[in-house]
Amino acid sequence: MTPPTKPEIAAAFEAASELYDTGPLRFWDHFGARAVDRAALHPGEHVLDVCCGAGASAVPAAHAVAPGGRVTGVDLTPAMLDLARAKAAGCGVTNIAFQQGDFDSAELPPGSFDAVVCVFGLFFFPDMPGALRKMWSLVRPGGRLVIVTWGAGAFEPAHTLFLDALHRERPDLAQVNSPRVRLTDPSELGRVFAAAGVTGVEIASEDAGHQLASAEDWWTIVMGTAHRGRVDRLAPDQRDRVRRACLTLTARTLQMPALFALARK
Repeated sequence: MTPPTKPEIAAAFEAASELYDTGPLRFWDHFGARAVDRAALHPGEHVLDVCCGAGASAVPAAHAVAPGGRVTGVDLTPAMLDLARAKAAGCGVTNIAFQQGDFDSAELPPGSFDAVVCVFGLFFFPDMPGALRKMWSLVRPGGRLVIVTWGAGAFEPAHTLFLDALHRERPDLAQVNSPRVRLTDPSELGRVFAAAGVTGVEIASEDAGHQLASAEDWWTIVMGTAHRGRVDRLAPDQRDRVRRACLTLTARTLQMPALFALARK
């Protein structure tokens, strides 16, 4: 399968938005908060959140830079930004603005941010070094760039169960060598930074683990993440078989490793 186009990515997350912020997907908030910790934000700073989704990193960043600071979140998907705005309003956050659009074509002043963060978004860019290069150009001297990607074995043992079921139905949708998979290797992530001309990057790994109440939680995760785009391309009977395969999951703890890359300018 060829990598999804940006309209396909937006459509997948538009559909996934109905489940994206539900309990089984609470790991978004954990990793968003950890990205903010890594960025070491201070009151008064200006932060850009690329692929901000439902605000899992943008909202804690807004808390961290108050008073006097502000956060700008950019995302392709209107429904995700609706969730982000609702989350910010529910937390009483007012120093944050969300913009719908393609970061690749966004016109933002160079060197205008103290920190740029991108949590689980880099692998969606067709030109990853180019996207990183642009993010780096937006960081002012003394600022930080934080990128978060999935680590090797993320969502296992459930992920292999899903991929095997998907492969049985539609081998063309398996995405065995997708950019997301390649970036689980710290060396590959480092090479993308090098290709972007960003040096001195520090890459660390964390594994939070993730508890499931039932196998249904795993299916909710499938339908509330980018996997939704592939599931929605299945015929109804194929989708039902993939779902039933996912519901055979007996594990109640998923591996949840992530790579945190930090560069300082």
